[in-house]
Amino acid sequence: MLPDDIGRLLDLGQPKLSPDGSLAAFVVQRTDLDANRYRSSVWVVPTDGSKPARQLSAGIEGDGNPCWSPDGTLLAFTSSREKDGDEKRSTLHVLPVDGPGEVITLTSQPEGLGELEWSPDGTRIAFSCHRRGPRFEAGKDDAARPARKITHLLNRLNGEGFITDRPTRIWVVPADGSGPAVAVSGGDNPGDHGSPTWSPDSTRLAFTASSEPDWDLDLRTAPHVIEVGHGIPDDAAEPELLRGGPMGWTGLAWSPDGSRIVGLTEELEVSVSNYKVTVLHLDDGSVTFPAAALDRSHAPYPGARPPVWDDEHLVFNAEDRGAVKLFRVPADGSAAPVEVIGGARRTIGGFDLAGGATAFTSTTTDRLSELHALADDGTERQLTTLTDGFHRRRPAHPTARFTVASPSGGDLDAWLVTPADLDPSVSHPVLLSIHGGPFTQYGERWFDEFQLWATAGYCVLFTNPHGSSGREEAFGRSIRSPRSPQEPGSGWGGQDADDVLAVLDHALATYGFLDADRVGVLGGSYGGYLTSWLIGHTDRFAAACSERAVNNLLTCEWSSDAAGLFRWQLGLSHLEAPEEYLRMSPITYVDAIATPLLIIHSEDDIRCPIEQADQLWIALHMTGHAVEYHRFPGENHELSRSGSPKHRVPHAELILEFFDRHLKPAG
Repeated sequence: MLPDDIGRLLDLGQPKLSPDGSLAAFVVQRTDLDANRYRSSVWVVPTDGSKPARQLSAGIEGDGNPCWSPDGTLLAFTSSREKDGDEKRSTLHVLPVDGPGEVITLTSQPEGLGELEWSPDGTRIAFSCHRRGPRFEAGKDDAARPARKITHLLNRLNGEGFITDRPTRIWVVPADGSGPAVAVSGGDNPGDHGSPTWSPDSTRLAFTASSEPDWDLDLRTAPHVIEVGHGIPDDAAEPELLRGGPMGWTGLAWSPDGSRIVGLTEELEVSVSNYKVTVLHLDDGSVTFPAAALDRSHAPYPGARPPVWDDEHLVFNAEDRGAVKLFRVPADGSAAPVEVIGGARRTIGGFDLAGGATAFTSTTTDRLSELHALADDGTERQLTTLTDGFHRRRPAHPTARFTVASPSGGDLDAWLVTPADLDPSVSHPVLLSIHGGPFTQYGERWFDEFQLWATAGYCVLFTNPHGSSGREEAFGRSIRSPRSPQEPGSGWGGQDADDVLAVLDHALATYGFLDADRVGVLGGSYGGYLTSWLIGHTDRFAAACSERAVNNLLTCEWSSDAAGLFRWQLGLSHLEAPEEYLRMSPITYVDAIATPLLIIHSEDDIRCPIEQADQLWIALHMTGHAVEYHRFPGENHELSRSGSPKHRVPHAELILEFFDRHLKPAG
């Protein structure tokens, strides 16, 4: 794979089954490098494999979020095809899947729509969308509008900007286009509402919301409900809190009998936490955790979705040591979860169940995602082959998986990507890549950057150190501050740094073709943090690239869109122990950095704000260290994943050119 091949990538996702399970709708996203944009379209395919997939929507703009009507004749989807002058608008459409009929546009909004849910009686569609407040009526742009009033810590989001004056609300629109969409969930609290789910009788909507006092201090969300009757309310209603407490809820689904709501929850008092499948019993407000025996995160990133009711069972996906698998568990917790679809060498992304069928996307280290179905007899059927052309053009490089003993006990999962034409008699340069999070995981899925680097002749090494997800909850919490009064750990830059170096040592000792004198280290976000940390504590790397990094935990705690979050992850606040935040900050050890360093950052990043890169570059430049700094305008924290295609290509080229200069002999 070459940098320009970013313009040929396809991504399949959001599978949704028709009620009888005979058809699967899904979304295909393409990268249009010439137009410098992403285009997505809705497709449909029979789950029995009898016909090839066909495209339903035009896909000129961003079509997505397919949702079937209860009778299976209509498909709703969102789009960004409409414009109001220079401003794009988001629209909701309904089209007949088979037979005559026109596409109907149900609503047009200045903000993005998502999370479509068709009412069981087929008359309405609920969705989530930002609702602009009165401030937006005062002028066409911020220069003419009054000042924003900031009342909560969570007032902006990376990639979205300020949300305090445009909180997300739940809307309802008639499915036949007979009336306007109405924001039915209200309340003065600026916290977002999301994950709508209908009661079986179509009269109530449950959703997640933040309404408890001081919710922003721990980012708690809870299930709420509003009465909507059988029509469209004239105005928003105040949500009723169903279950409070210091928990974070997402991904709700109402049970078919109406007695329970299932969701995914995380504990907030001690973070990080594995998300758990959680059942709320509406008769008494109690909660149970039917899948608690599976000590893994039940909300994979990416790919998390609400658990699916299957009679008296729940189906959900969960991370497991680099893989993502599908599990089934009795809703009453009477038995342990059972693996439905898995395997140690792949990732199950989006999935859906209906009519006895199961559809899901599957990716591996050497294959982009394709859509699959599970037959009644348990056999799998691949339904699409849309990425075959890409793989014929750019065959994948092989990936080996192995385990390494951690210096702090237990073992670590690790992987090595090698060039397809590897000559084991010749030494090869190594790139050690560190993932973000830290509570995420690398593993069994296609990653374009690894393929790019292997094509350029690098052996790519990666692992999931302590602090990663995909393992037991204690594994993820092990890098909390040693000064935390609850569940103290090693702190950032502790066990995690030791693990990464242990994996590198093991790989160098095991694979004789890896050149110990030509090892580069790189990572983004938390991976950028650990890159900056490592080069301040060892000189064993020949070059390093720190991207969108946290370099000063103390200042990031108040400058990030996730202000206040570190106190829950680390176990104490920056107000209590600023010196502990500085002890764990790479900027504190800048004088020890001797490794040639490339810094890459996005100017609109508010997850790890640009000042984090500025601090590191200024300190290194003032003291004469070898450092290069590139700032990408108009990009946020997601540059390498979903940034402008014409920025992603030079971004990839920058990294390769830098490491080529430092890790490859001249000539």
